[in-house]
Amino acid sequence: MTGPSRTLVFVHAHPDDEALLTAGTMARAAAEGHRVVLVVATDGAAGLTSSDYATDLASTRAAELERSTRALGVARTVSLGYADSGLHGDVAGGLAQASAFAVARTIASVADEEDADVLVGYDPSGGYGHPDHLQVHRAVRAAAVLCRRSPRLFEATLPREPIARTVHLAARLRLTPAEFDPAEFDVAWTPREQITHRVDVRDHLAAKDASLRAHASQAAAYGTVRTLGVLTRLPRPIQALLLGTEYYVAVR
Repeated sequence: MTGPSRTLVFVHAHPDDEALLTAGTMARAAAEGHRVVLVVATDGAAGLTSSDYATDLASTRAAELERSTRALGVARTVSLGYADSGLHGDVAGGLAQASAFAVARTIASVADEEDADVLVGYDPSGGYGHPDHLQVHRAVRAAAVLCRRSPRLFEATLPREPIARTVHLAARLRLTPAEFDPAEFDVAWTPREQITHRVDVRDHLAAKDASLRAHASQAAAYGTVRTLGVLTRLPRPIQALLLGTEYYVAVR
């Protein structure tokens, strides 16, 4: 990210996805003088949460997203307004059921308005396979082709191997629900050897932590361990170890 100022457009499926996957990169880019634009496809209304946030969750998550983007130095946030499709993609009118081409055209229009140098989506597995993440992957790939000036395309991801090992260990120790199949993570995320870019964000962990904490509705849900809740409770040295690097694949 050295050199002249650039414009980076990050596309995420739900409010809080930016905090989990790309917050450090966004904060670093903004701090180094680049323009950071965030596109969020859905309202997040189908997210798991506790009863404290169950009423009008979409409005709650919109406010959380605003706090997150302020912490990261985001210059512009665009909400596409699709319904959150839920874990199984069965919510009527949800992003997963929309036309990927229509979504792509909207993303491309934002990228064109911004004259984007970089466009960021998700890897082909959609991370852990959420239907909305898979739709974002398809739409961003198409949007990169539709843009008037082709931006550099990157896909946010995580290294597959350590996550799969951790999940299998947790299952053997019976720390996961009985119906959970750890084999799902054998094809999640991206094999380590295919990752092309690793971004050091350790100097921006305070902003990343603030972004994570902004999404309080996603930190707790009765009977469920929430990743965001775990990450915000980690001691700072462990946070630096787990969250100090963000991962991308450059797509030709």
